[in-house]
Amino acid sequence: MFDRLTGNKRVKDLLARMLARERVPGALIFAGIEGVGKKLFAIELAKALICLQPKEAQACDCCAACVRIERFKVSSSGEAENTKSIVWSEHPDVGLLRAANRTFTIDQIRELESEIRFRPYEGKRRVFLIDEADKLNEASSNALLKTLEEMPATSHLFLVTSRHAALLPTIRSRCQTIRFEPLRADEIEKHLLENKKHSALDARSVAALAGGSLAKAEGLNLDEYRARRSATLELLDALAANKSRVALLRAAEEWSDPKRKEEYETMLGTLEALARDVWLLSLDPSSAMVVNADLREQLLKIAARVRSRQAASWLERIENTRRELAININRRIATDALFLQMANV
Repeated sequence: MFDRLTGNKRVKDLLARMLARERVPGALIFAGIEGVGKKLFAIELAKALICLQPKEAQACDCCAACVRIERFKVSSSGEAENTKSIVWSEHPDVGLLRAANRTFTIDQIRELESEIRFRPYEGKRRVFLIDEADKLNEASSNALLKTLEEMPATSHLFLVTSRHAALLPTIRSRCQTIRFEPLRADEIEKHLLENKKHSALDARSVAALAGGSLAKAEGLNLDEYRARRSATLELLDALAANKSRVALLRAAEEWSDPKRKEEYETMLGTLEALARDVWLLSLDPSSAMVVNADLREQLLKIAARVRSRQAASWLERIENTRRELAININRRIATDALFLQMANV
């Protein structure tokens, strides 16, 4: 049932009403930031549609159908093979489609179109999920349009995406969108404690750092984060103290080392979180909204040396750099420019 999922009560209520009224649309888009449980909600809805013994129109979580729907048949021969065609759950009426490499191919969509027209084998419905639907390119999107325009009454198609705007308008217009909000820090903290992921103190820190994403919270290594944060705090202190440009360029070189390519966006996120805390403390030294509360004393010293306008400008420049990453900019040039701009504010 939806109650076992974390957060997004509004979405739970909306889906429950759809089920109670038997008015679940043929095509739905589950949209929201990464890690808020969009795919889990889609699978839960699939279970409710196919459940053998539904309770108040929701899945019982006990019958053979519910149990099998959650289990997807992943081949042991490797990830590449798993993305060539539909990945079926142990229930023959539920399938998952994932992008082959960076985009969905027309052949994948044609296979989906063929399967979606078959009548259910066991249940009352067939349900198909397209994960990371924003990886539909123009060709595969156009191929999907025919399916969306002629959806059989016994089939449902759920598109899951963290980049709703990347979907073609023609796709969005043919689906009803369910929008997911970032999870509240207290919801993430409660989940971590209930699942014994962290101690009470660490759970609060992780929840504050997760940015509303449960997946990010569960994947966060606190020891690694604290080590990275310590180095980033030194950088922020150097920027506030207006230290040597040579030192800043040396730091930029370390950041943009090809060996740290996978860490780069995470490092920018850490810098942004610390800069935001400095900005908050420059406005109000007693602010309770500081994420890195265990570093309050060090952050207060930095905040005392910068104006709130300066800290706000830091945040703007970091955000600009993060946006530019999406267009594949040179990380070394971007980092040099970022640090020098922050120093010159």
